[in-house]
Amino acid sequence: MTTPEHVPGRAPTPGEGTGTAPDAGLERWRLVLGSAAERHTGPLGPGNAGRDAALDWLYGRDPDLARRGVRRSGTTPRQGGDGPSAVTAIDWLDDIHRLFPKETIERLERDAVERYGIQEIVTDPAVLERVEPSPTLLRAVLRTKHLMNPQVLRLARRIVESVVKQLLAKLRPEIRRAFHGTRSRKPSRVPLARDFDFRQTVRANLAHYQPAERRLLIERAHFHSRTQRHVTQWQLILLVDQSGSMAGSVIHSAVTAACLWGLPGLKTHLVAFDTQVVDLTSDVTDPVELLMRVQLGGGTDIARAVEYGVGLVENPRRTIVALITDFYEGGDPYRLLRTVRALVEQGSTVLGLAALDEDADPEYDRELAGRLAAAGAHIGAMTPGRLAEFVAERLSR
Repeated sequence: MTTPEHVPGRAPTPGEGTGTAPDAGLERWRLVLGSAAERHTGPLGPGNAGRDAALDWLYGRDPDLARRGVRRSGTTPRQGGDGPSAVTAIDWLDDIHRLFPKETIERLERDAVERYGIQEIVTDPAVLERVEPSPTLLRAVLRTKHLMNPQVLRLARRIVESVVKQLLAKLRPEIRRAFHGTRSRKPSRVPLARDFDFRQTVRANLAHYQPAERRLLIERAHFHSRTQRHVTQWQLILLVDQSGSMAGSVIHSAVTAACLWGLPGLKTHLVAFDTQVVDLTSDVTDPVELLMRVQLGGGTDIARAVEYGVGLVENPRRTIVALITDFYEGGDPYRLLRTVRALVEQGSTVLGLAALDEDADPEYDRELAGRLAAAGAHIGAMTPGRLAEFVAERLSR
């Protein structure tokens, strides 16, 4: 058996002539940099070759990478049977579920749908049967369900149900916890750990501090009392922009409204809008059905939605109007400002939220948001749990 001669300036191929496995570090760099790096890193071993093919099928279509020569464009042929065949979306999904960990699969599926627009992942029945439900795919379903036939829509509903179930399991305890009562300054004789008053306990027992041992002996622990909520009826009116960019906020608004529904002392409304206004309050108890009714896209008339919300107000001083939008107004901004100012002047609390999801990472029209803040609205971005805390604080007043 002959071994290749060493060529000056040539990087040795991992394992070349030694019978050893390829270097794991070099293989990782080869996967990151693509085929253009192979002359420096050496070829991939059998296991990583499949991963590279799956990555190339997706990221090889990026025109910028192709121009720079970082990674091949187009798809990679699959070897099998009597000859090569083109990799389909379902082949690719099977491959990534076999080759990658769960968190990587979710990222690849997200890029496929959101970055490269491979919509067959959520419109092909064969693909939908195999795909792993995730928030990314739920957003994709909401954006494309108007294109689906009844069979595909039934399969897509599985994704909606699965993700909503996960969100409810996560958010319901967090939101309900916000309504357990707020601490007051009054002391309590009931020794509950959650109501432990650390500052007052330390202050009251300083006489028992032992400097030599650096230890404080607690002779008597102090606890807060909690105010009683739900004495006066409040309203929470969620006005949710259903334009395409607000998909995440629409999902979390539906789930949040379902978690808040039925809490004593709180009457919740959920209204979706684009250029039209749709009151979804009757479906709040079933967020899956509610989301299947939502149609993302279209224009935006925020002023019309806020005016509709004004018509729902029963007691202005016991009302929170949460406007969830990116503030890109397609209607009349002056009418919107007048309506918001009137709501604030009559005693209502107006929240302008540029995002309502787990990331609270907003992208919005800062100019109009600033004008709404000047009119008296509270502007920001929140997670659903933080919104629940905000509402709970108002109810305790």
